[in-house]
Amino acid sequence: MFSHVVLGANDLEESKAFYDAVIGAIGGQPAVPVDDTRFMYMHNGGMLMITKPINGEPACHANGGTLGFAMESPEQAAAWHAAGIAAGGSTCEDPPGVRESGMGPIYLAYMRDPAGNKLCGVYRAA
Repeated sequence: MFSHVVLGANDLEESKAFYDAVIGAIGGQPAVPVDDTRFMYMHNGGMLMITKPINGEPACHANGGTLGFAMESPEQAAAWHAAGIAAGGSTCEDPPGVRESGMGPIYLAYMRDPAGNKLCGVYRAA
């Protein structure tokens, strides 16, 4: 359904350190620079770009918005979350763990990146 996701950041080096850690925790490679205002990750068919806003205004996060990353296991989601916290992210929502949903149990790990964007590592059991 999605071709790519773009998130704004005010401090590109801080965001690059964070996303290199969390993307690395799920097997991805470090960022590839696009130009001096943005960089991108490509992993498992998805593309994530981090950019300074094109309009020159400060980046801000969406209230109520979340970017979900598909995980291969609860352990991978926990490692992803730990890597993000160690790289300057902050935990939010409930601690990582299993929650009941209308589609059965689901493992969720929420955090915010250094720019305040809300992220979620999601593992859905078969």
